[in-house]
Amino acid sequence: MTPDHRDPRSRGHEPAGRRPLRVGNCSGFYGDRASAMAAMARAGGIDVLTGDYLAEVTMLVLGKARAKDSTKGFATTFLQHLDAALEHLVANRIRLVVNAGGLNPAGLAAATRELIARHGHDLRVSHIEGDDVFGSLDGLGQAGHCLPHLTSGQPLSDWPHQPLTANAYLGGFGIARALQDGADIVVTGRVTDASLVVGPAAWWWGWTPDDHDALAGAVAAGHVIECGPQATGGNFSGFRSVPDLVEPGFPIAEIAADGSSVITKNPGTGGVVTQDTVTAQLLYEIGEPAYLNPDVTAHLDTATLTDLGEDRVGISGVRGSAPPGTTKVAITGVGGWANSVILALTGTDLDAKAALVERFVHRYAEAARGLDAVTVERIGQAQPDPDTQNAGTELLRITVQGTQQAAGRAFSSRVIELALSSYPGLYSLGPPQPGSAFGVYWPATLDQRMLQHTVHHYDGTTEIMAPGNPDGAGGEVVPQAEPTLAPSVPAPRADELVVAPLGEIVHARSGDKGGDANLGVWVRDHEAWDWLRSTLTIDELRRLLPETRGLEISRHELPNLGAVNFLVRGLLGTGATSTLRLDSQAKALGEWLRSRNIKVPRSLVRS
Repeated sequence: MTPDHRDPRSRGHEPAGRRPLRVGNCSGFYGDRASAMAAMARAGGIDVLTGDYLAEVTMLVLGKARAKDSTKGFATTFLQHLDAALEHLVANRIRLVVNAGGLNPAGLAAATRELIARHGHDLRVSHIEGDDVFGSLDGLGQAGHCLPHLTSGQPLSDWPHQPLTANAYLGGFGIARALQDGADIVVTGRVTDASLVVGPAAWWWGWTPDDHDALAGAVAAGHVIECGPQATGGNFSGFRSVPDLVEPGFPIAEIAADGSSVITKNPGTGGVVTQDTVTAQLLYEIGEPAYLNPDVTAHLDTATLTDLGEDRVGISGVRGSAPPGTTKVAITGVGGWANSVILALTGTDLDAKAALVERFVHRYAEAARGLDAVTVERIGQAQPDPDTQNAGTELLRITVQGTQQAAGRAFSSRVIELALSSYPGLYSLGPPQPGSAFGVYWPATLDQRMLQHTVHHYDGTTEIMAPGNPDGAGGEVVPQAEPTLAPSVPAPRADELVVAPLGEIVHARSGDKGGDANLGVWVRDHEAWDWLRSTLTIDELRRLLPETRGLEISRHELPNLGAVNFLVRGLLGTGATSTLRLDSQAKALGEWLRSRNIKVPRSLVRS
């Protein structure tokens, strides 16, 4: 290759004033579309390809694998993806940045080098470490770092479970340094999802840690594309308007020197990029609009979106301030044993049939030793006078948690024994199962200065990165930008109100943040913003979603996006791996809200 700014041998970045950096994404989670890396690499036209493989649930899975075999602990599917994409990456001079290293970045980096050598190439592979503090937990505690819970403030010593993994969230400057030194492929462990984009952008433009606004813009772009095709119409409440949603394309961010960006996708791929699909991702799994990252605090309520047409949406105006002095540490452990059985309820007397099973389950729970939690819930609603058997059927889900002896096969076998001795028409949706261990989650905070954010360069040298906030103090508060929406409409008279599903007026996107649920709601038409901000209060949310009653809820407005964001504390218990809710990651919470009827001005109803 002839050295230039795209050459893997180049040690420089693109000089200011040149074209924007083009960053693509090919993975939003461990298990995403296997063909995406090769497809994005084959299409070309990008400078860096990123892959996000990690989540809180994933760290637990990798922790169990590492406990059985110390050489494991990384996302093994990455090697399959790379094997199919490598020739295209080389031909199109695309750098690759992934967090697939999980708990063993060095192991994955070594396996990556072996794969590359088998293909006859000589690419430079660097990896990032320093996020894994599992082996330092005792020492941190003895040094006075109690790893307080992110919400309650309780010290980790109060947690009754044995940690299996403990990983701090790192920023993007280690990635930037690896690219600056000439790496073709950078493998990381637990960096923030957005850092996979922030790092390449900081490298390309030569940003320093004080370039807060530029870094904040890159965080916004990274947050939008980190979940892959969710930015191009996947999991979008307006999915009926998305073309070719069977296989939507993966997103690309074009990042300029000031941090502003354009979100797009490759021509000819499925899906769509609109202001709504981008808004959905900006609101996804956030709490306050001040979005904390190890490199910067990005104030998402200052972002302005511009529809540029042809699957191009601009993000501009994002303000940034100094990052917090602490970073998040995700600690996972094994909480116990869980099992469930699903029974069918068909025909008439469904309440009495369900009540009969509940009496049995509670009698079993009283007699069994070692059960900590029992739930019985109805799923669906049978139709009256059904013309098919399925239409007249509801499901009864019985879930228990406790010791393996109490919640294992003994439980499911005991329930199956009801087949000939309980209500008429009883059948289960599967044979007795042994159940499995469930994970528990402790989100903590730790001073960034306690981490050894280490770049292992391809040539064997190492480099320690300075903490994102070397003084350990929080950043200044950035005032919210003035809204850029259409003029507000007058409040409607009472006789102009009609009853309609909330989804006629709004889009929504929801997800999990540990044991909390994030719920972002934004208007389809900016003329509805005044109505939404005045109507969808915390009390109204509790009325519409009765399961949130009694829980702490925080509410934040983002006028530039026409959005309200809620954080429902404790809806998922202690986290997605241990919750007893059927929707364990709150993915459908927003769709439930949109289905609820509410009084709205007739002029705002679309149909």
